[in-house]
Parts: sequence; structure tokens; C-alpha cells
Amino acid sequence: MAEVKQLTAVFPGTFDPFTRGHFSLVTRGLKTFHKVIVAVAGSTSKNCRFSLDERVDMATRIFGGEPRVHVEPFDGLLVHYVQRSPANVIMRGLRAVSDFEYEFQMALMNRRLDNDIQTVFLMTDYKWMYLSSTIIKDVAVNGGDIKGLIPKQIYEEVLERLAPAGK
Repeated sequence: MAEVKQLTAVFPGTFDPFTRGHFSLVTRGLKTFHKVIVAVAGSTSKNCRFSLDERVDMATRIFGGEPRVHVEPFDGLLVHYVQRSPANVIMRGLRAVSDFEYEFQMALMNRRLDNDIQTVFLMTDYKWMYLSSTIIKDVAVNGGDIKGLIPKQIYEEVLERLAPAGK
């Protein structure tokens, strides 16, 4: 019988900020993979409200007690990062059909760049299907309640940065 390799997955994203949906995907990923690397993207076309260092720090605090989760920043193409890492899988979350088209295109391009790197899609837990970092930011900036939508370890920091003055 062939030896079973330990599977390590890279979970990439901007995580601006890290949401309960992201947290759910990482914890569910640990049921399939031996280790999950949360790879925080530095180069992005998104207009991030938090710096790369802040986003890495927040994710590190969230998973500080879990030895099978490693958080680190990366720049450039994801496939190049994965080639340099101990991972052999890219893990991505899907909320709805609208996510699938973009994610499918990215997975095919990554496969073209390196056919040995596989992409695995996990469906987001139904409780977080509507949730995105963009929605979190929009709600907080406009004075809405985001409690319970982001991990408690970063709630105060995110609220302080995003809430309107006087709230």
C-alpha cells in the first residue's frame, strides 16, 4: 500500500478584514488537510483598509492557539508562492454560483501555470453564504452592527478602524 502524504493546503486571500466565513473555511479545511497556510495577499487590486502587516497580525492572533495553521504574507502570483511552500493544494471557498465563474477561471490559469498544483473548493457554511469582507466594511463604515461577523480577537480593532466617528 502506498504511503499517505501529509496534505498541506494554502488558503489565499486579502482578508481585509478576516471574517467568520474565512474562519469557518480554515477550521473545516483542517478536517481534510493536516495543515492550512493562511496566505495573506500583499499585491492586490482591492483597496484594502488594513495594511498587509495588520492583516497578517490579525489572522495570526485568530489562529494563535492552533499549531496546524500557519499565517504568512505573499506577493506576486499565487502559484509561484505555492511552488515555494510545503503545500500541494490551493483551498478556496465558494459562497454562491457567482463566485464559481471567477474561481474556476483562476483554478484553470493556476493549473496551466503548474499542472501539479491542485485547487480544492469548499462550500461556505450556510450561515456565512452572504458574508464578505466588502460587506463587513460597508456595514461598519455606515454604522451597522458587525458583532458576530468577524472573530472576537479582532472585533475591537476592526470596529475602531471602520466605524464612523462618534459611534
